[in-house]
Amino acid sequence: MLPPSHLKTFAVLLILALTLSSLPGSAQEHTRPRRASPPPPSEEEAPAEQERLTGEPLVRIGLATGARAVTISTTGRLLASTAPEAEPTPLELARVRVEPRRLAPPDVNADASSAEETAEETDARTAPLSNSNAATTRAARAASSPNKNTQPAAKGPLQLTSRASLPSRGAALYAPGSARPLLDVRAPVLFASDDEEMHPVRYNEKEYRGRLEVFADARGTLTVVNVVGLEAYLRGVVPKELGPAEWPQLEALKAQAVAARTYTVSNLGRFRSQGFDLTPDTRSQVYGGRSVEHLLTDRAISETRGRVATYKGRAINAYYTSTCGGRTEDGENIFAGEAGPYLRGRECALEGAEQFAPHRLRSSRPSPNVTRAEHASAPRDAALLSVQGFALPSRLSDEWLASPVTHEEARAFFARVAALARQPLPSVGEDATRPGGFASALASALDGESRGAALLGVADIEYLLSFRDADEVPTRDRADVAAMLREGHLALFPDATLRPRLPLSRARALRAVAHALEARGLSRLQKATARPSSEGSLVLRNAAGKGPDRTLAVASDAFLFRAFGEELYQLRELSVVGGEQVAFHTDSEGRADYLEVRPTASGAAADRFSRHSNWAVTLTPTVVLLRLGRAAARVGTVTDLRVRRRGVSGRVLDLEIVGTNGTAHVLGGRVRSALELPEQLFVIDREYDEAGRVSRFTFVGRGWGHGVGMCQVGAYGLARLGLPYDKILRAYYSGITLTRLY
Repeated sequence: MLPPSHLKTFAVLLILALTLSSLPGSAQEHTRPRRASPPPPSEEEAPAEQERLTGEPLVRIGLATGARAVTISTTGRLLASTAPEAEPTPLELARVRVEPRRLAPPDVNADASSAEETAEETDARTAPLSNSNAATTRAARAASSPNKNTQPAAKGPLQLTSRASLPSRGAALYAPGSARPLLDVRAPVLFASDDEEMHPVRYNEKEYRGRLEVFADARGTLTVVNVVGLEAYLRGVVPKELGPAEWPQLEALKAQAVAARTYTVSNLGRFRSQGFDLTPDTRSQVYGGRSVEHLLTDRAISETRGRVATYKGRAINAYYTSTCGGRTEDGENIFAGEAGPYLRGRECALEGAEQFAPHRLRSSRPSPNVTRAEHASAPRDAALLSVQGFALPSRLSDEWLASPVTHEEARAFFARVAALARQPLPSVGEDATRPGGFASALASALDGESRGAALLGVADIEYLLSFRDADEVPTRDRADVAAMLREGHLALFPDATLRPRLPLSRARALRAVAHALEARGLSRLQKATARPSSEGSLVLRNAAGKGPDRTLAVASDAFLFRAFGEELYQLRELSVVGGEQVAFHTDSEGRADYLEVRPTASGAAADRFSRHSNWAVTLTPTVVLLRLGRAAARVGTVTDLRVRRRGVSGRVLDLEIVGTNGTAHVLGGRVRSALELPEQLFVIDREYDEAGRVSRFTFVGRGWGHGVGMCQVGAYGLARLGLPYDKILRAYYSGITLTRLY
């Protein structure tokens, strides 16, 4: 049997142990679904086993840790409580300042009656806080008492993180401008408003739904937690993760709401050792509180209430990424241990031709019968002239284009040019079909006089006419030929000859006239950036970025051209997915009768609307070494970077750093974070110095984010194609079921 003195010590230790078990060092007990995958990085903790929800859970968001002072306020009536399970009671102050406080340890041997303050002492000490409210006085007295009955239960609403220590940590409440505390407490302080909708509670002037909890941690600083229902929490998440102003597609926002709700359910308790579930930043989900709420995202949340994505009956760990660069990656390739079968690499697009069907434009105009390389530009030249009123065949052929232009055709060309340029009809001699006479007549039709003769001196003319058969150009036409060559309207043959004595072919005559009209702005082509075409109409982005887009009907027999490389080719149909640079001409009815489209660099994936679809980052070897830090600590000077392995999406999964002292490897998702790149879907270009050493690495890539799970901008793109939110989610998460949890 222990001596009495030892028994007394044992009793003290037992009481301290019991106190410790109810203090914040103990894990929070959540009866909610948890993350089923292996633990992530060390600063986070894997949630407990997932259980079936019986109602909407509360979410604890750690708004701040390590704070030295906190201001809590409301525009209405501020409520507060320090007792577990107790409803907050009114304060007479609308604003309080909370600071960490070093408190004396509880006297576990003292009699309860001697440990408590008298009612009069407590009333006097808390008088500035409340002179009349008995409940507040009792709460203050209970909070300042070391009686073990005032400690929160493990399942109570106030979950502390501070450990029992000697001396203990606590918090002190101050009135505005006061240096004397109103109240010292060891327990968390829970703040609320008496009218959450009209007068929400505020932390450092930022409004939040639900309640705010403030408590001291073991380091003597404060933690601020927003305790709020899951659906209200989502109202502050969805507009921050997929802004409704920039991405105003309801079905995409509904998909985002389900993904965010699912991620929350799967990750409840991730930071439980710190006293909360999730952070308000990209470590969890970006959360902006009440001030960021939006009617459209509120609707998306309401219409999907309680719905989560599940796999075999369990809420998935619903990762999502901003811009996937056209395809997503297998989860385990980026996040170690995330081998969920629902996190498979997927294309960010509909399958096959279905992707382009809504954006297709068609024309009944027959395709030209042109196959010879020297006639490659003739269909476009003829189309430009046709919509300007030039009389040309409805269908071109190589035979017609290769034949010499006739005198009558040349006269008709020059007459139409003069009409467009508002010049008198030029004199057209018999030599107008040959290069020299054609150049002089075209110059007169454009300007009413010879521009070359006015602007070029003899030395200029001889300098410009330094090709093989230039001496065959008649003297009277030399200035005009020189000017036309300089401006690109005329062109030499591949053997550097003009062949001045031979008639121009129709193809070369069309080229000269079309080029001259376009260079002078007489072709009346308009240029714009396209939105996705819709229902056979061309949709153009407002040039000023404000106001509605312009919708233009496309004539049923319009000339349609699309660029492949640098050349334009006539097609019977083409797709405009948005972002393309287009040039078009309109007829008398305002329809587009000529359209040329240059593909966008963003491609046709559903996430092409993101400004991060394509990017390039240039780094010197020195900067690469600094960014890689410990990963390349022993390689010496970086001499090269080599991609050793790529994932199913093409993302770099093994990057070898080659140095003067050896090599090292960066693997998986660390590639992006180590190099501080937007994504790890990239290729590497190199610049070399005179010694042949790499002087710069340029990472040319696509996307922004980790590339796993749902692509947020891609969801917007799929919604624009008409997909409902459930199909959008299934496009990115393999084999899931949508389940209503509450």
